Amino acid sequence: MDAMSRVRVALTLEQCWRESPGGTGIAAVELGRALAARDDVDVVGVAGRHRRPATAGYEPTIEMAYLPLSGPVLIESSLRCGWPRVQRATGAIDVLHATSIIPFSSSAHVPLVVTVHDLAFLHHPQYFTARGRDVFARSLDIVRRRATLVLCSSGATLDDCAANGFDMERLRLVPLGVRIRSTTPGDIAQVRAKYSLPSEYLLFVGTLEPRKNLPRLLDAHEQLGPSAPPLVVAGAAGWGNDDVTTRLVSAPNVVFAGHVADSDLPAFYAGASVMCYPSLMEGFGLPILEAMSHGTPVVTSFGTSTEEVAGGAAVLVEPRDAGSIAEGIRDALARRYELSQLGIERAKGATWDATASLVVRAYRDAVNMGAR
Repeated sequence: MDAMSRVRVALTLEQCWRESPGGTGIAAVELGRALAARDDVDVVGVAGRHRRPATAGYEPTIEMAYLPLSGPVLIESSLRCGWPRVQRATGAIDVLHATSIIPFSSSAHVPLVVTVHDLAFLHHPQYFTARGRDVFARSLDIVRRRATLVLCSSGATLDDCAANGFDMERLRLVPLGVRIRSTTPGDIAQVRAKYSLPSEYLLFVGTLEPRKNLPRLLDAHEQLGPSAPPLVVAGAAGWGNDDVTTRLVSAPNVVFAGHVADSDLPAFYAGASVMCYPSLMEGFGLPILEAMSHGTPVVTSFGTSTEEVAGGAAVLVEPRDAGSIAEGIRDALARRYELSQLGIERAKGATWDATASLVVRAYRDAVNMGAR
């Protein structure tokens, strides 16, 4: 492909209609936004035709084309039958980019680029539903066979893909970015009143699911004692979290905010004393960068991609040890100013524009390499 020619890409955005799109939804929407601002790529989003609008806060910001199926039916038809092809909705394209491990179908001559955030379902199957494990396993098999290039959100994920049957020449490291969103003291005060937040608090943001490690975070918070700032948990219900939800509602010194509107999240981050993210496994960990962009100190896990994302600007803890998490929170509270400055600088270096540049380079490589 000529370096000056525009590449036309179909970007899958089906996850934007899930009840809890999570980090993969944010990443897909923000990548679409960054690609649309470029003059070397034409991007069209593709999803199933749903009866309701996209989940609030995850609305696609690019031109959309819709397939005749949606949800689980679209996934099964794509995986089992190779139908419907995205060109039915988008017209001619140069590349199909699946923004999650679940690929849609396209004409045989069109290169497939797939973003793989993690292979957690292989390592922690207990954290996924039986259906989820089955869909991901079948998707992974198709991606191994069909993907011209696989874009990995972190070095940890790239190494994992290499260890699970992908040739290194088909893998690209493409870290995610963060959109800097300013907040004012008035914004923080308004959100604090809206959600009945305390004046000082620790914060967790994320979908409530087992690998987020909330039980140990709650244990750590208890170890800090009654004088510790309250813990605010902001997250939509995922699955396998009934016991955690019950505990969140009844625990002393804990505020369960539930799902928080995307427009309110910046003030949640900016108003927090420390962001606590001791996840057991992540493909990336966008809340880390989101918190850092607002100058909020971060406590997160070492030995996973979150250490990579933190880039030396966070307190790292052993996520399976509540005592380590508690000590990390104490450390972050004591070094609040230092960590705030380190985090702000780290977030400045992680932009969606940089991510989009790497992605467009991968599109051009995929076109030159051809479909598999």
